[in-house]
Amino acid sequence: MNRRYPSRPGLFSLLAAASLGLFGALSQAAEPVRIGIPLGLSGSNSVIAPAILQSSELAAAQINAAGGILGRQVVLEVADDATSVIGAQKAYDALVFQKKVDAIITMEISAARNAGLPIINRGRVPYIYTSFYEGHACNRWMHINGWVPEQQVATIVDYFTDELNGKTFFLVGNDYNFGRSMFDYTRAYIQQKGGAVVGEEYLPLDGTDWTAIVAKVRAAAPDALLTATAGGSANVGLAKQVRAAGLDLHYGSLSLDEGTAKSMGDTANGIYLSASYLTSIDNPQNQRFLAALKEKFGVDYQTQSDLSEPQYEAIYLYKAAVEKAGSFDPAKVVAALSEVSFDGPRGTVKMDRQRHAALTMRLAQVQADGTLSTIKTFENLDPGEQCPKL
Repeated sequence: MNRRYPSRPGLFSLLAAASLGLFGALSQAAEPVRIGIPLGLSGSNSVIAPAILQSSELAAAQINAAGGILGRQVVLEVADDATSVIGAQKAYDALVFQKKVDAIITMEISAARNAGLPIINRGRVPYIYTSFYEGHACNRWMHINGWVPEQQVATIVDYFTDELNGKTFFLVGNDYNFGRSMFDYTRAYIQQKGGAVVGEEYLPLDGTDWTAIVAKVRAAAPDALLTATAGGSANVGLAKQVRAAGLDLHYGSLSLDEGTAKSMGDTANGIYLSASYLTSIDNPQNQRFLAALKEKFGVDYQTQSDLSEPQYEAIYLYKAAVEKAGSFDPAKVVAALSEVSFDGPRGTVKMDRQRHAALTMRLAQVQADGTLSTIKTFENLDPGEQCPKL
């Protein structure tokens, strides 16, 4: 039998092709996973941005130490959105089309999120929005692991009406979709409970002087004040002016986070809030999370909150989705995001409720030293109908 062997040049070609194929596979495996984080490093969200960066960096470091995602190391690409619409458009464009990130995972104000979504659509990038928000934001590329009004508002309003005998409410917020949409839901819920909204006022996103609005609150003399601002410095400024006016009423915030409350000192004393994450959650996952942060960042550690911890778990949820899909293909990853879960500091979180998550909420009151005293816990609250067509 005559056997035909490749000629020497042909054999060299086969070996070269095999080597190139192996080299290409190794190069591809070595290519990092780029996660884009558009974030308010400047503007009103600069107050909370450091804690969000720390939780992100911890997740990336832990994942990389354990071998990365499908053998690829995680690199965080951070861009300043300036807590604004124009800033967000620039940040998303740079991340998606210049940095060519594999995913966007971030906490932003709602206006920035909405500004970035058209770019997400064009770039076909998996997107996890990690902020609590006004609800009903639906996009084929987006999942959300923060709370919505259906999970948060009742916990505060019920306590004010049932336990503190609050019947009249004044609503104060920033004039954009978060403030107005939160209050659309809140107003209807208060009326359903038999209460009355005796005033509703808004200040533009870039406004800082709440004096005229605080005067209207004083004149209306409500039992309770509920606020829904863009967070960060807006919460601080409004609370300072309410306190300076000496108003005697129940004060609930629909947007205050633990980190900001702690930074406010006596100004935040007595304010009620409802959150899915508090640093006082007593489970092993949260204890490990906080210990790891303090070990990694030392004296620079930033107090974690409902606006920063979800960022940590979202990066792990993205990892789980990629591994379930067995691929970084955007469409496959997005499909898998509704199927995976992560057992983290808040407990087990799964974004399977129309791309939102059932969450345990905790009603708390800020103490004089900035710590939070938990009043009541509400287990596994459903987000309700958010995106039925997705």
